[in-house]
Amino acid sequence: MKESQILEFKKSLSEINEIIETISAFANTKGGKIIVGVEENKDGSIKKVVGVVINGREIENITNEIKQNTDPIVYPSVVIEEIDGKEILTIEIKESSLKPVFSKGKAYLRVGKCNVKLSAQKMREIMTEKKDSFTDLACEEAKLTDIDEQKVRWFLKKAKSERSFDINPEISLKEALNRLKLIKNGKFTNAGILLFGKTPQHFLSQSEIRCARFKGIEPLEFIDMKVLDGNIIDQRERALKFVQEHITLHAKIVGAERVEKWEYPLEAVREAITNAICHRDYQLTSNIQVRIFDDRIEIWGCGSLPKELTLEDLKKKHDSIPRNPSIAKNFFLIKFIEQWGTGTNRIIKECLHRGLPEPLFEIFSGNVVVTLRKFRLNEENIKSLNERQKKAIDFIQQNGKISSKEYCEINSVVKDTANRDIQELLAKGLLTKEGNGKKVKYILR
Repeated sequence: MKESQILEFKKSLSEINEIIETISAFANTKGGKIIVGVEENKDGSIKKVVGVVINGREIENITNEIKQNTDPIVYPSVVIEEIDGKEILTIEIKESSLKPVFSKGKAYLRVGKCNVKLSAQKMREIMTEKKDSFTDLACEEAKLTDIDEQKVRWFLKKAKSERSFDINPEISLKEALNRLKLIKNGKFTNAGILLFGKTPQHFLSQSEIRCARFKGIEPLEFIDMKVLDGNIIDQRERALKFVQEHITLHAKIVGAERVEKWEYPLEAVREAITNAICHRDYQLTSNIQVRIFDDRIEIWGCGSLPKELTLEDLKKKHDSIPRNPSIAKNFFLIKFIEQWGTGTNRIIKECLHRGLPEPLFEIFSGNVVVTLRKFRLNEENIKSLNERQKKAIDFIQQNGKISSKEYCEINSVVKDTANRDIQELLAKGLLTKEGNGKKVKYILR
């Protein structure tokens, strides 16, 4: 053996600074192995095995030293082996998915058998390279026995039914996951484990949804709380079921029929939960949260918007920019999403169609939060309105908002009458104003 692009020898652990420098170089290139306890010749070949003294906590100490002096943290494989009756230490490093990796504030590349300090230009190139999504990376420890075959079979049948996905539902499990692009370099991806793992949280503990029903309008006192684990396909329906258990189902007789309506449109709730699952940053340790209050439902995602989008973009036509392409593609196959960037538009449309205020899209603590609010209209306060105001409310429910000019047109009244009616609606707390000057519109609160 000789030192090479993926192999380096070190005589002893006293060379810890050089060892950590090499770890940075391997992590930024193609990975590699460091063998400690070997003296090399000038040409890089082994001269002799000198061995290392391994005390009780030696491996733990070297591992901690590496963690404390690499950024992002490198988790190496450290193993004791024996050559010629002497113990050596083998430190194996995989190529990092998060580059550049720094060693005590400096970053290196492996070139031949040397470590070369990264230039500013090369660092910029590495940082702007298109990288795989975290969910497309291999889940190194996952095995075929960790996959829920029954869930995969269900998925294949549904994909064939919903999207005419051309695949035999009886295909072998491994071939099915390969066709779904959930295997990389012979390993199951994080997306594959999230979608079809028996216990995804064994590998990605953060992949849970926390659901809570709070008393009142502040997140202080729980009425009920559940933590949902398992695969993300099942989590979606279980989160929706939790919401249904804690919101009201209204019923009334229309003609000869009984008509039932939830106080929030379920399609809007389902869409918001689906978006949170599909677009969350699975590297973050936080969980998706569904918070139910007396006056609103909040769905907290994990992570911010893609840099190409703003909060205002969510209210209009926009591109679909999934953070997790593999999850998005598989959700599309079973019609959980449409992949056209229309999910937020559907949430808005469903709420406005039901007479609810326009949903809020906000960023709190770096996370996207979607808030669905209760409408303040009810049979009692509608009775107190004049016919013009009722007509205006119907107009807003169909179109989302109304201007003074539109109020005049639909009611055939002068501007003073329109303004007087609108002021009454504002005073009753049924409308709120949006915009300024000539662009003022009125929406339901």
